[in-house]
Amino acid sequence: MTTIDTPLAGRIALVTGATRGIGAAIALGLAKAGAHVIALGRTQGALEALDDAILAATGQRATLVPLDLREADGLDRLGAALHERYGRLDILVGAAGVLGALTPVGHLDPKGWDMILSTNLTANWRLIRAMDPLLRASDAGRAVFLTSSVAKSHRAFWGAYAASKAGLETIVDCYADEMENTKVRAFCIDPGAMRTKMRAGAFPGEDPSTVQDPAEIAPFVVDLTRPDREPPKGVVRFKERGQESASLG
Repeated sequence: MTTIDTPLAGRIALVTGATRGIGAAIALGLAKAGAHVIALGRTQGALEALDDAILAATGQRATLVPLDLREADGLDRLGAALHERYGRLDILVGAAGVLGALTPVGHLDPKGWDMILSTNLTANWRLIRAMDPLLRASDAGRAVFLTSSVAKSHRAFWGAYAASKAGLETIVDCYADEMENTKVRAFCIDPGAMRTKMRAGAFPGEDPSTVQDPAEIAPFVVDLTRPDREPPKGVVRFKERGQESASLG
């Protein structure tokens, strides 16, 4: 008889950006590890496809939340709904993000700048704000956000995206420090080079087979969000296949 390892059995996990790429892979991985997944994304059809994959793998359904993260009131309503239904949140994974245009800083379009910062930074702050009481109600709350190497490398033409990720790392670090004397732990993961639509947009000439499949990071995230493990602080770097180019998360 085969024993299925479910270290997250009974845990409640909210994953944003769950309709594709790294977010979808993490959502499926958390579900396979026993968590009940609340999948948030903008596209109903893609959410349903994820739900089908989770059902096929686990026999359980996910909770689907079609929502644009930039709808701040929607996040507040979601927090209230989760409080009423579950009373807590054990795992929060902020995987949603946009790349925007790669262009000189002086050429950045104001609307593009606002879209990148509102999605990658402001929405995640609103997410923390809405879910903080629920994470505190958990016996081992874990808040995880995806970042990128450009947050520190500050590469030419990546200004808006790099600024949004640097800001995200800062706000998550501050939140983590504030949670030091609680059971909540918050940190960022730099996934490295992953085979995603976002990366294909940034590196159109790259051979996709030379970078990692998003599914490879799922067990790593499961291990970091287990209630019986103390996760590291700051930015955790997922092991790459010798990739030196910018990571996207």
